[in-house]
Amino acid sequence: RLATSLVEKLSTHHLRDFMDPTMDNTKHILNYLMPIIDQVSPELHDFMQSAEVGTIFALSWLITWFGHVLMDFRHVVRLYDFFLACHPLMPIYFAAVIVLYREQEVLDCDCDMASVHHLLSQIPQDLPYETLISRAGDLFVQFPPSELAREAAAQQEAERTAASTFKDFELASTQQRPDMVLRQRFRGLLRPEARTKDVLTKPRTNRFVKLAVMGLTVALGAAALAVVKSALEWAPKFQLQLFP
Repeated sequence: RLATSLVEKLSTHHLRDFMDPTMDNTKHILNYLMPIIDQVSPELHDFMQSAEVGTIFALSWLITWFGHVLMDFRHVVRLYDFFLACHPLMPIYFAAVIVLYREQEVLDCDCDMASVHHLLSQIPQDLPYETLISRAGDLFVQFPPSELAREAAAQQEAERTAASTFKDFELASTQQRPDMVLRQRFRGLLRPEARTKDVLTKPRTNRFVKLAVMGLTVALGAAALAVVKSALEWAPKFQLQLFP
């Protein structure tokens, strides 16, 4: 009963955002990662922004409290104790601390999404966990979520804006294709009489095509039926020749 009560409490408090039907709240929590890094190391923040790596590499860290990526059960249990005793956003502070701890490794790799994502998604198993836990607590005190909420919301709003304008961008790109431009110019050169004639004759052309297809279908069906009938009449004679 104690375990059931504990899981119920976690589901309605610390892990509540991860149990929603959508990932919106989880993405919002991930948006705190870059502002935390920016407060400590603007150089690392700008490098990651230039690489466009995003925060998806830390998704499994956050929703499983690092239990999915750490091999040593002792480290997992230690982090669980730490997160249970702290604010629900503490896992994202710990994720930021790991990235900051590997700052030099990140800056030394190529500034592209694939390289940075591959590096950060592989967590070293020999991290100084106690030191990182202490530093995560210090960062939480120095930069509480209330001070970072505006930057996290701005980052989420920027993502929404990019998503909402993608359809408009796609439509504009389609309208700017060379073949589309040529069609529009050709239509502009057509005289009104030619347009009217084209509209009036188009249904008739379609009707003739349909009639031709129907006639061809009937002819092919009749030919197939005749072939089958001849084969049925010829088959017994052929069988008698083989087996007299």
